Amino acid sequence: MSARTVTSHDAELHGLKALVTGGGSGIGLTTARLLAARGAAVAVLDLAPDAATAPLRGYTADVADDASVVTAVAEAAAGLGGIDILVNNAGIGAIGTVEDNDDAEWERVLGINVLGVVRTTRAALPHLRESAHASIVNTCSIAATAGLPQRALYSASKGAVLSLTLAMAADHVREGIRVNCVSPGTVDTPWVGRLLAQAADPAAERAALAARQPMGRLVTADEVAAAIAYLAGPGAASVTGTALAVDGGMQGLRLRPVGQ
Repeated sequence: MSARTVTSHDAELHGLKALVTGGGSGIGLTTARLLAARGAAVAVLDLAPDAATAPLRGYTADVADDASVVTAVAEAAAGLGGIDILVNNAGIGAIGTVEDNDDAEWERVLGINVLGVVRTTRAALPHLRESAHASIVNTCSIAATAGLPQRALYSASKGAVLSLTLAMAADHVREGIRVNCVSPGTVDTPWVGRLLAQAADPAAERAALAARQPMGRLVTADEVAAAIAYLAGPGAASVTGTALAVDGGMQGLRLRPVGQ
């Protein structure tokens, strides 16, 4: 714990400045709004940050382009007056086995999901080093540690994010910068909605995704945002190098089939 006692979530991030990538929708936008509700000043980086309305500050950025990231992070840091919290959430999905995506698609997905974390962190580190409460939270996935069918490329990218999180935590712990990640299961977001829409039977596919999580439902964006806010906040001051699963028990539980 930090020196002060946190008695309520309401203002536990008061005075802190947070930057959230991929904050224009889904988990990123939900997280940005929660951080702001808990007292942080929050900037959002996204290709389309229009949904990041006040009190959020929106900045257009493409995490696949280093120059774009450098400019946007500098503008956000200037607007916020620094950066204490970085949430590396921007990412894209991919479907298929190792045969189904060509080199260009592998490079595109890895360039966003992995190098996007690298680019944004690299640009934010000088500001984080100036913070008395520096925290980085990366959005990983259950796909990093569980073999999921038709997710070879996506799983590889998130496996890299998990390993990168641990390496970053080791590299920067003595600078006072904590680095953790959240590993959601299947989250009910617009991205998942688009994937379901491509299925031959969207209703059956949704039911199958829900059923593979022991709690029997999809994870909500609010639940992932709450985990990110915890890791980012002073209540997790002794937590670094950790992957927090928000997956309805999918990673750790092995239930018997219903009726047995």
